[in-house]
Amino acid sequence: MLLVNLGSPDSTSVKDVKKYLDEFLMDAHVLDFPHWLRTFLVRGVILNVRPKKSAAAYKEIWWDEGSPLKVISQRLHAQLQSRADTPVALAMRYQNPSIEASLRALLEVNPNLRELLLVPLYPHYAMATTETVVVETRAALERLGSKVELRVLPPFYDHDAYIDALATVSRPHLFAPDGSLKVDKVLFSYHGIPKRHIRKSDCTGAHCLSATDASGNDCCHIGSPAHVWCYKHQAVRTTELLAQRLGLRADQYEISFQSRLGGGWLTPFTDIRLKQFPKEGVQRLAVLCPAFVSDCLETLEEIAQEGKEIFVDAGGKEFSYVPCMNDDPAWIAALETLIEESWSGQPFAIHQSIPNLIGAA
Repeated sequence: MLLVNLGSPDSTSVKDVKKYLDEFLMDAHVLDFPHWLRTFLVRGVILNVRPKKSAAAYKEIWWDEGSPLKVISQRLHAQLQSRADTPVALAMRYQNPSIEASLRALLEVNPNLRELLLVPLYPHYAMATTETVVVETRAALERLGSKVELRVLPPFYDHDAYIDALATVSRPHLFAPDGSLKVDKVLFSYHGIPKRHIRKSDCTGAHCLSATDASGNDCCHIGSPAHVWCYKHQAVRTTELLAQRLGLRADQYEISFQSRLGGGWLTPFTDIRLKQFPKEGVQRLAVLCPAFVSDCLETLEEIAQEGKEIFVDAGGKEFSYVPCMNDDPAWIAALETLIEESWSGQPFAIHQSIPNLIGAA
C-alpha cells in the first residue's frame, strides 16, 4: 500500500517554503491555466511575495519534530504498518518523501510486488487532490519501469467508517457530559476550490452548479453520475451525514469553504461567515474541517488562529477548533476498514478510472 498526503515544506525557511509552493502551484491540477500563464502568475508574481508570509505562518504551527502534517502522517503510517501484513509506504504529493522516491524504496524491498493499493488521504474527490495523486503515481511507476497493477482507494466521503470516526473524534469537543451542545453553531469548513474545477469534473457537462428541479432542490441533492467526481456534492453529503450522526438540527450547523485564491471559488467563504456570525447572534462557535484527515497549516493556523481572531474581533465570545482525526484510534480503525473492503474486491464506491481532466480539458 502507498499512503499519500499533500505534503509541506522541509523547513520553515523562506527558501524551502518557496520550493514547496513552486511545486504545488505549478501543478496543472491545482492552477489549471496554460503553462505560460501559470508560470507568469506563480514564478512572476506569487513566489515574489507569498513565501515570506507563508514561512511566518508555518513557524506559528511548526512542531519540534517538524511539519505537523508530515509528523501526523508518519504516525498514521507507523500505526497502520504495525497492524498490516502488507508492506505500507508513505509519500507526499509535494516535496518529501516524494511519490517516486517512496515507490522506488518499496519496489527495492519488495522486488516481486505485483499489486499496489494507492490510498490518497483525501475523503473527497477533487482535481487538486485525488486526481493529481493518481496521475503522479501512474507517471512515477512508468518512470520506474514498473508493471505493478495499480488500484486506487476511492473517495470515502460518505462511508460509515469515516463518518463514525469523525463523529467519535468530534463529539467530546462539541457536547457537554449531559449531552447538550456546548456552542450556538457548528461550522463545517472545507478547503475551497474554483468553480471551474467542479464544472470540469462534471461528466454530464450540464449538472454541477446549475441543475435544479421542480421542488427547488439544487444540483447537490439531485441524483446524477456527476456526483462521483463532484467535490461540492461530496462535501455537502459528508456534512449532512455527520450532522445526522451527531444529532445536530439544521439550524445548528452550516457549511463553508476556506483558503480561496482569486475569484470564482465555492461559497460561502469561511472568513466572511466568521465575521458575520456574531451579528447574527452566534456567540459560541465550533469549527470542524472534515476534508482534512490530518491537521496542517490550513487548520492549525488559518482556522484555529486566524479564524478565532476574526470571530472574536467581530464580537464573538467563544471559539473552538475541533482537531482533525489525525492518528486517533477511531480513524486508524476506519482506515483499516476502508482498505480491507477495497482489497476484498467489494469496493464501497464506484471503481472507475480516475480521469486526467487536465489532459481532457
